[in-house]
Amino acid sequence: MSKTDLNLRPIRDEADHQAALQRVEAFFDAPEEPDPQSDEGAVFEALVTLIEAYERKHQPVLPRGTI
Repeated sequence: MSKTDLNLRPIRDEADHQAALQRVEAFFDAPEEPDPQSDEGAVFEALVTLIEAYERKHQPVLPRGTI
């Protein structure tokens, strides 16, 4: 992963969300997850956190029986 790939951006809209999903997919397609102590590991963890926060806010899972 190059230094430019270490840049992170907030997820503000669906286009940002899709771009973040594509970036994190590359980590899942790799033979193993990156070392958590590495720069790549930090980016992986940050991307997952950003994606989860966006999805929690914009795609909430409603409790059963509330629809």
